[in-house]
Amino acid sequence: MILDCERYVGPCECGRVHTLETKLVAVDYGCLADFDRYMDECGLRGRRVVLYDTNTYNLPGMVHVRADKEIVLEARGLHSEKGAIEAVMPQLEGADVIITVGSGTLMDFARYPAYKLGVPFVAIPTLASSDGFTANICSVVVDGQKESIPMKAPRLVVADLNIISKAPQHLLVSGVADILAKYISLADWRIANIASGEYYCPRVAGVARRALKLMAGTVDRMLRGFQPDFLAMTMAQMLGGLSMQLLNNSRAASGAEHLIAHLVEMKPPRFENANGIHGECVGVGAVLCAEEYHRMAERTPKTKPYKPLDEAWVNEKFGPLAPGIFKANEDDCLAGFDPQNIVDRWDEIREVIGGIPSAEEFAWTLHALGGKYRLEDIGIDESLRGEVLDISAAIRNRLTLARMRRVLDFGEED
Repeated sequence: MILDCERYVGPCECGRVHTLETKLVAVDYGCLADFDRYMDECGLRGRRVVLYDTNTYNLPGMVHVRADKEIVLEARGLHSEKGAIEAVMPQLEGADVIITVGSGTLMDFARYPAYKLGVPFVAIPTLASSDGFTANICSVVVDGQKESIPMKAPRLVVADLNIISKAPQHLLVSGVADILAKYISLADWRIANIASGEYYCPRVAGVARRALKLMAGTVDRMLRGFQPDFLAMTMAQMLGGLSMQLLNNSRAASGAEHLIAHLVEMKPPRFENANGIHGECVGVGAVLCAEEYHRMAERTPKTKPYKPLDEAWVNEKFGPLAPGIFKANEDDCLAGFDPQNIVDRWDEIREVIGGIPSAEEFAWTLHALGGKYRLEDIGIDESLRGEVLDISAAIRNRLTLARMRRVLDFGEED
């Protein structure tokens, strides 16, 4: 199946003109056999440097595309850390096109250098465990702090389902969780638009919803005993990434639920044992957010005065990571609008929350698929449940309903 990227670009009702670096996405069984033809169609010629890790290089059935140079990184301990990525960059110099074969983490080792070196990038995913393959902005660890930095989106994506369909079950479920979590991220975006007037694009939201619909449909069939629809699941991941590329940010694909994954990667005090791959942590975050958002929707809040994050609280909760948290919150998005707007439009916000599945539904689905859905599943002590959303909300200056709780008062019912 070829994804028509051009259908999403051009002038939009939101007032912006959307563009995409990605020109072609091919998803099918055996499509790597046509790799050179896809390269020609996208005008990608010249010296090819192909990047693997030790796992993807040795995958059974892997088709090794023609390369002028191959780089194989050690898979063990490989993380999206800016210093580690920059250390690989000298090996990529001189490339006319960088091709990466692997997972989302390995993609960052090509798309950031491609951005810095000004050369095109091609993605060959080996699994569908997250939606970052077609994105042009990604979160990496910089000095212990999770930050979003610009990267190159792939000009071409070739996702061979002969390879993707053989990925381990837990990676498959990680991809499911990453897309189902769009129930939260899309709600957070729309609620921010209602409460603060933040920019919102129905077209881009529609792309993310299409990804969500594809994934929800195949999950429903899996729960009824059918085999996974790898085509639909992979296309959902590609669409999720395109929503980020269309916006030049991750607003449609990442809300309060994604900050749980960032928390796990950053490991502040008391979270040192937190662990889990991205989608697994996001799935747990979706369960937590669904539980809290529906709890809030049952109540009617009043406002309380805005206050910046308490310095003592930040130092206590983040320890040596505190300077990065202060920097991330210098221009607090909560300070940019009257919180009375939230209360005045609470019925509209309630309606948005009503479109989110319950925490029980999220948890049951992930559990039935063999996935992670509890804090203890990702190495976080259950005693921290009452603090997790507050702590994670401070990691990124993004307006979510979880963050809005700082200016809402639910009185004795809270």
